[in-house]
Amino acid sequence: MAGTATSSSAGCCATDGGSWPRAWCATSSSRLENYGGVLNANRTYYLTRSQPPFLSSMVLAVHDSLKGEAERRAWLTEALPYVTRDYEMWVRGEHLAGDTGLSRYFDFGEGPVPELDTHARYYRDVVMYFLKNPEAGKPYLRQVDPDNREAADTGPVFTVQVCERTAGATTCTSMESFTLTPDYYKGDRSMRESGFDVSFHNGPFNASTHHYASVDLNSLLYKTETDLERISTLLGRPAEAKGWRERATRRRELVDRYLWDAERGMYFDYDFVAGKRSTYEYATTFYPLWAGLASPEQARAVAGKLSRFEQPGGVAMSRQESLTQWDYPYGWAPIQLLTVEGLRRYGRGADADRLSRKFLDTVAENFRREGTIREKYNMVTRSSEVKIAAGYAENVAGFGWTNGVFLELQHGLQQEPARRVGRKPPPARREQRPSPAP
Repeated sequence: MAGTATSSSAGCCATDGGSWPRAWCATSSSRLENYGGVLNANRTYYLTRSQPPFLSSMVLAVHDSLKGEAERRAWLTEALPYVTRDYEMWVRGEHLAGDTGLSRYFDFGEGPVPELDTHARYYRDVVMYFLKNPEAGKPYLRQVDPDNREAADTGPVFTVQVCERTAGATTCTSMESFTLTPDYYKGDRSMRESGFDVSFHNGPFNASTHHYASVDLNSLLYKTETDLERISTLLGRPAEAKGWRERATRRRELVDRYLWDAERGMYFDYDFVAGKRSTYEYATTFYPLWAGLASPEQARAVAGKLSRFEQPGGVAMSRQESLTQWDYPYGWAPIQLLTVEGLRRYGRGADADRLSRKFLDTVAENFRREGTIREKYNMVTRSSEVKIAAGYAENVAGFGWTNGVFLELQHGLQQEPARRVGRKPPPARREQRPSPAP
């Protein structure tokens, strides 16, 4: 879940004066200096994966909050090597999405993730789903001989048997044993680098995350390239600025080729292993608007699909009810901010204001009822209720990104007279029900 946390950090400069995001940038630089990436968190088992690349956005947000020209220049001069280093990690080696020229999420570790000690049943739930849906499980579940020690090399062995209970007797089939494959664990780990743990938009339980050139990651890299162009220009380095501009232009061309679906008017992840674009409608389609990657025509088309995600409480992650936390009907603060700012960037102020009010009211109403700020909300019921079948079932209270996004949305809202946050809006129109997850 840490993956998208930094998206709300940059915007907080407007309300924080830049001190907290500046400290966060320093922490990110230290991680890059010592560990080669902006880690998910300061724990040793996160050494194999990074945060998504929001660092350039934070650096420029701090720059824009500073007053003196000398201080601004010194800040950019100090930050530039770290932003470049963070960017370079995403555009080489295992982070490349095949021969597409785009990038993917990829965790360098193997096997089950250590942090799931506190969610011990997760992998059992995954195995049960694959057993019930054998077509979905084919790439990721294999039957093994439980007495063969090599079977458990990459993870635990799961045992299954069927028993029949009659009056006075219980008879069972022989025990069958299964393991999740190394490729499953690689996808599971890579999902956690993306921050979207868990959803079904890159296959069941996002087990194919590492097979996709993703809309969100490549939008962030495009923005990093344009940010580096701006930083280089501000520092009087025109040749470097030209190089970054050319990289951004090339990435936009590749995004248009692989990720843009003109017929459907939305962006979709591209499965470079299977050689086909996904059809899973996901809220990351709004990232290209936030990053300034979309053309005016593309932005108009994507904004025209807003109704497929908009619910009474704001933007839901998808239209698929997979019973995981990063799918319908749940919405998360960073995605609300990215969507709202993306819409504003392309002149859709009325849409941005409406979404801002919906999410602000949802958070405020729940705070009045419960006295807490939550990490996620049910966008349909406008509440903190969650019903998660697999993955993180709790709804954490006191989650920082919701606080930060609340302030930022409130700051950006075009105020109306006599409009109070948390006031109950008129009854919402009847929402279309989503499809069940495959």
